[in-house]
Amino acid sequence: MAINNVNNNGVPKTPLDNSKINQQGQNQAAQQQAASKTAAAPAPRQDSVSLTQSAQQLNQVQKKGTEAPVNQEKVDKLKKAIQSGEYKVNPEVLANKIARLESEIFGVKS
Repeated sequence: MAINNVNNNGVPKTPLDNSKINQQGQNQAAQQQAASKTAAAPAPRQDSVSLTQSAQQLNQVQKKGTEAPVNQEKVDKLKKAIQSGEYKVNPEVLANKIARLESEIFGVKS
């Protein structure tokens, strides 16, 4: 038993044209791809860097440190003294030098 024209009030259905359906599906797919490409590809961002004044000063100090001459003979003597245990640190002198260096770096007068 064949059931035809159900819920069509007796009006026969027109046959579907599969080629039109395929074209419509392809057009929709192409439109979706184009939309996703434009949405997924934002404009290229421009990167930028800004350094604080402290960072710029630190950079200058580092450059000066690499350019400064090194007394290799003195460095070698200190290395040997430290390795042999002959090098002694005076804590008071060291503390004073650290305090003086900090005041020069941070601009605090003691």
